[in-house]
Amino acid sequence: MLKQLLKSTSFSRAVLVGIGVTLPIILGLHFGHFEIGLALCFGAFWSSPSDVSGSFQHKKIGILISAALVMVVSFIGGYLHFQTWLSLPILGILCFSISYISVYGFRASLISFSGLLALVLSFAHDSEELEIYQYALLVGAGGLWYFSLAKIWYLINPKAETEELLSETYLLTAEFLDTRRKLIGPHQNREKLQSKLLKLQSDLTENHETLREILILSRKTSGWSNYQDKRLLVFVQLVEMLETALANPVNYNRMDVLFNDHPQYINLFQDLIFKMALQLRQISEAGNSRKNLPNNDALQECFEKVSLEIASKRKALDYEDFLMLQNLFEYQEKQFKKLKRIKLLLGDTGAMEIDFIDRNVAKDFIAAQDFDPNLLVRNFSFKSTIFRHSLRLAVAVMVGYTLGSIFPIQNPYWILLTIIVIMRPSYGLTKSRAKDRIIGTLIGGVIAYGMVFLIQDLYVFGALGVASLVIAFALIQKNSRASATFITLSVIFIYAMLSPDILTVIKFRVLDTFVGASLSYLAMLWLWPTWEAVEIRESIEKSVEVNRDFFHQIIEFYKEKGQVPTAYNVARKEAFLETSNLNSAFQRMAQEPKAQQKGADIIYELVVLNHTFLASLASLSTFIQHHETSKATKQFKVATKLIEQNLEAVLQSLRGKRSQIKSTLKNDALFAKQVPTLNFLKNQKKSFQNKDKAIEFQEAHLIWEQLQWLYSLSDKMLKLAASGKIAFTNL
Repeated sequence: MLKQLLKSTSFSRAVLVGIGVTLPIILGLHFGHFEIGLALCFGAFWSSPSDVSGSFQHKKIGILISAALVMVVSFIGGYLHFQTWLSLPILGILCFSISYISVYGFRASLISFSGLLALVLSFAHDSEELEIYQYALLVGAGGLWYFSLAKIWYLINPKAETEELLSETYLLTAEFLDTRRKLIGPHQNREKLQSKLLKLQSDLTENHETLREILILSRKTSGWSNYQDKRLLVFVQLVEMLETALANPVNYNRMDVLFNDHPQYINLFQDLIFKMALQLRQISEAGNSRKNLPNNDALQECFEKVSLEIASKRKALDYEDFLMLQNLFEYQEKQFKKLKRIKLLLGDTGAMEIDFIDRNVAKDFIAAQDFDPNLLVRNFSFKSTIFRHSLRLAVAVMVGYTLGSIFPIQNPYWILLTIIVIMRPSYGLTKSRAKDRIIGTLIGGVIAYGMVFLIQDLYVFGALGVASLVIAFALIQKNSRASATFITLSVIFIYAMLSPDILTVIKFRVLDTFVGASLSYLAMLWLWPTWEAVEIRESIEKSVEVNRDFFHQIIEFYKEKGQVPTAYNVARKEAFLETSNLNSAFQRMAQEPKAQQKGADIIYELVVLNHTFLASLASLSTFIQHHETSKATKQFKVATKLIEQNLEAVLQSLRGKRSQIKSTLKNDALFAKQVPTLNFLKNQKKSFQNKDKAIEFQEAHLIWEQLQWLYSLSDKMLKLAASGKIAFTNL
């Protein structure tokens, strides 16, 4: 665990922050210009939050905008040392305005966080040596100083982030496959495992988005463009492994019956899946070492063993059972081909001919952030989650500042810092961060108290303070409780160098953290709260909409044939992304108070139906891409039109336009009438002499079976959406 942390990009970024913060202070003290060193230190520290995973181009923009923002905020904050009654409204307005920048997306929220830090700490520092404008300019220079460090590190090790994200994706994919392995076994808690699958899918999709940005937007430079191209192809295989898994849902009840009659297949298939998951883990550990990549021999033997076992028992199996085993086996073969492709790309020295991906086409897969100024106007409403969060944060900060001014608190700005760090737009995340912050601060306070009395050397305090700060930043994305513990240690060690009364420092540190965390939680609970049971309607709507678009692309491709268009693949990517976002939204809802989870049962059913709908689309998509298909029939066109009408009706219902919904139950007869003519499974003992005829029947059965299933799912979604049990407003 420690070795993994030390090798991570989180740790290297934390080291950069440590250098960016401490070196100006050391040089400032050495040359007798402590105030200059401190201003540069603040600028570097406040600009660093934008240095997160993503393309370096986006990092650069984020760091530089942060540097400009903290410079402006420091200039304004320098004039805010008025009486409380006058500072309070200005503080609230600035806090709201800076937080409101978050409407422009995740990286904008990090820039906003930098600005809020600068605003709060402007109350804590009053420079005696520098004029306000000088201090503000030096803060901006500190941001440039940190950017130069980030740029140098990127030039030294440009592959680090890509390799780490790929390694994490290998492990998550392995865990996803392994969870599916457990699902086919008997006596498993399938509901718990299915929930784990949804969480893993969300994590994988998030990783895929970051990797997509890094690999597609990275500028190709001589010396390692071949590396980028190959890693992009590896990434494509990993995406396809996830999509192939979702495209092959398992009827577990039917599988239980089969495995109960033929238990030998359970161990065979579980061993097969386990070995593939193990190879992904071994690839993750191998990194760039070609010699440590696993070979294919063991897996190949395993596949041959399963294939022989299925073939030997073919006559003893019902045709439907045989088909189920064969489909499960073919699905594993598809995954094995992708796994071999990954190893080939990682192990090849350059001689292999590869069809590289056109980056201009690939850029269509990157969602461009909307920076339209009108976005600020459109979100200036209580319907906007960011608007309410910004207002809530501003009020909490004003209350915290008032309490710090009224009561004899040693460092009242600690309350404001705690509020800014803890409070998030969602209730669940705010609650968990508040809990972690309080517990982490208590643990850090106890540890620091013991160490301060054991150690009396100021230089040791300084070293421990910097080391604790580095570890805290390294853990901030992985373990917020541990991060809070080390931040507390860092603060106390630094104050131990300045103040002999360290017990008072610890006491007020704990008190301020408790007050800030309590204010954050209470504000989230009482001030214009954002409940996911209401907000999730929009997530469901987006997911249904992109599923409808993906379905439309599948229909058009089936009709037109030929090469798969880019629009088709983009629609598929959007469908997987929005379904993942919906899964995450539901997880957030599950963390909220039970009293606020209105219509949770209906919402859960819609989330599951939507996920199942996408799995069926993926299955249909996979089949028509890898098989020659016949001309679209009249029945196909009628059936797909009915499904599209259902989806449109679901969207209208979710938007509150119930009057436009019409019952489509009468169309069930269409599917019931067609199925008997296409159900070749009833002729399980009949062998087709005409191979083309057999393929035609297989296509007809699979296509129509999926259409019938999609229609049934869309009809169920329509009934739930039209039930009136889902909130239709964001208020």
